Amino acid sequence: MTPEPSEIDPGRLGERLAALPGVERLRDAAAGEPVHLVGGAVRDLLLGRPRADADLLVEGDATEVARRLGGEVRSHARFGTATARVDGLTVDVAGARTETYPAPGALPEVRPASLADDLARRDFTINAMAVPLAGDPELVDPHEGLADLRGGLLRVLHPGSFADDPTRTLRAARYAARFGFELERGTARLLEDADLVTVSADRVAAELHRTAGEDDPVAAFGLIARWGLIEIPDERLTLLSPLADLFDGKPWSAVAARADAIVVAATGDLSEAKRLASLAPARPSEVVAAARGSSGVELALARAMGATWLDDYVRELRDVRLEISGADLMEAGVEEGPAVGRGLAAALRAKLDGEASGADEELRIALEAARTPAAPAGQG
Repeated sequence: MTPEPSEIDPGRLGERLAALPGVERLRDAAAGEPVHLVGGAVRDLLLGRPRADADLLVEGDATEVARRLGGEVRSHARFGTATARVDGLTVDVAGARTETYPAPGALPEVRPASLADDLARRDFTINAMAVPLAGDPELVDPHEGLADLRGGLLRVLHPGSFADDPTRTLRAARYAARFGFELERGTARLLEDADLVTVSADRVAAELHRTAGEDDPVAAFGLIARWGLIEIPDERLTLLSPLADLFDGKPWSAVAARADAIVVAATGDLSEAKRLASLAPARPSEVVAAARGSSGVELALARAMGATWLDDYVRELRDVRLEISGADLMEAGVEEGPAVGRGLAAALRAKLDGEASGADEELRIALEAARTPAAPAGQG
């Protein structure tokens, strides 16, 4: 929900900044240069929300500042940015820049600029604030982001924002759902004309994956559908809540990545999941035969659709193994080839269904099946 205005106090920035993990290392790396904490990191400091990352802006060489932090550094020369890990904190360091978009939805062309120019290029006013690392932690807020934060509003910085980068519409849905914010009236009008068709499928997919990683992805995808950004049928939206709940604990949290499953539920291929959900295998061996070969995401989707029989599969049946191997059959005189596989499959079915216990029984059943001629193709 929208925070109470009294909870958003810039006067507490100093203490909250001091409590940020690795902040002394950040200040040492600045080495007297004008380095600012910017963007979402400032927004979350004002909200009193914890973060595992920080965004720094330097009016100079971002890679050099990142190197001073120590640890592993990845540099992104095209955008003048670098990433480092510091005391468990992921730090993105960027050189102050301005951007121009050669075409709607295209990646921007960047050039060095001032702090003011950099803040002006950002997506929403609540992400266009900064705090200096050195000296007094005075809030730099040229676009009245603090007022919008207190008012629970998402506001773009200029009329061409969504045309320049339509993926900002997906970010708007993510932030609106995360914070319980509303679109500012003019921003809502601009969003109505936004079109994701100018953006590559990879960039849209990346934004959807970030959205699926939210604590409440269901609300965010609901906004994406309601705002007409991406067509998501009601049956898919309905699937999201039971799917998200499925990943709250084991065993399903170990079966697939929650975000992957949610993206497929909203926009991907559901045919295999629907096939699984239509089945009702009775015996354990039938459960394994039905589920084997499907991906973890497909299994999770089917379970969210009502295939409760998959609980037994993921809890125990998928991990059942024979005590014998193909070598045991060949040692008993079975020639290497399809007969070995036929025998092992028969033994596994028997073990799953409680009809074989121990290596001796497994071997007996496997040898019997291996020595029984396979039915001709088309018969069985």
